[in-house]
Amino acid sequence: MDWKIDRRSLLKSGAALAAAGAVPAWAQAKPVIRMTAVFSDKDIRADMYRMIQKDMESDFTIETHFMGTLFKQGTELVALQRDNLEVGNIAPQDISKQIPSWSVLTAAYGFRDAHHVLAFFKSDVGAQMIKQAEDQLKIKVLGPTFFGTRQVGLKPKKKIQTPADMTGIKLRMPAGDAWQLLGRSLGANPTPLAFAETYLALQTGAVDGQDNPLPNVKAVKFYEVMSQIVLTSHLIAFDVLCMNRKTWDAMGAAKQAKFQASVDKALAWSVGEHVKKEGELADEFRKYGLDIYTPDVNAFRAYANKVYLASDEAKAWAPGILDKIHAVK
Repeated sequence: MDWKIDRRSLLKSGAALAAAGAVPAWAQAKPVIRMTAVFSDKDIRADMYRMIQKDMESDFTIETHFMGTLFKQGTELVALQRDNLEVGNIAPQDISKQIPSWSVLTAAYGFRDAHHVLAFFKSDVGAQMIKQAEDQLKIKVLGPTFFGTRQVGLKPKKKIQTPADMTGIKLRMPAGDAWQLLGRSLGANPTPLAFAETYLALQTGAVDGQDNPLPNVKAVKFYEVMSQIVLTSHLIAFDVLCMNRKTWDAMGAAKQAKFQASVDKALAWSVGEHVKKEGELADEFRKYGLDIYTPDVNAFRAYANKVYLASDEAKAWAPGILDKIHAVK
């Protein structure tokens, strides 16, 4: 069969090809969502990230960045606000830098356990605080990322029973007023230091100790450079998984629902894994030769409450907020 192509058909074909070529490659690709965190790729929460990544792979190209390699600890929230980041695991201590009333969620002995934290964020008062953060910070709060109960881990073998025994202890804490206050509420001398630098600081004696949940101690092998873990149980540890507001709004309702469902499922799985690991790791660390014991927790709680109520941070707390938090079941 002979093909005859006239000038008009040729021009139409050329125009169609030109139009197709005019669409840039990035417009044809799936949107990229970068998820950043300071925890390691061995952390339970790293697997939580990967669960979301897998669930959403048909809709988005999700990149995961761990150990503060994309944004340093404490800078993630500003990166979200400046549209330089899509998803970040944000410490409530960082939110409290911009919304001082949020510092009540960072106070020692404020929550009883993981269930209490989750129930709080589903309560009316929790919903009000989420809305406050979303409205004032222009972000989307996806949910709380519980990661265990913070305990004091020390390199020196000094026995700790009360906050008085913590006098002079250089305790690594993240930078920021809320974190430093937490360290002081334990009776320690808080020393600001990035999470990624903590192992070496313990090894060299630049700091005497750190406070982290047992799964974190396991993930980054802090147990190799400590002699003991004091089960102060001073803070039920959680961050807040947040998304850049423009990224969230651009998704549309269907993908928003799908993404939120994926996050909810991954967060619930992560909570279960952390609770299970905490029940196992104390015995595991004892096998490594660490001394693990419970001090006078009532003395620590009383001292911490006194320090917090006398602090400048407490002046920003909503009236009666502590009672409302404690009343959540």
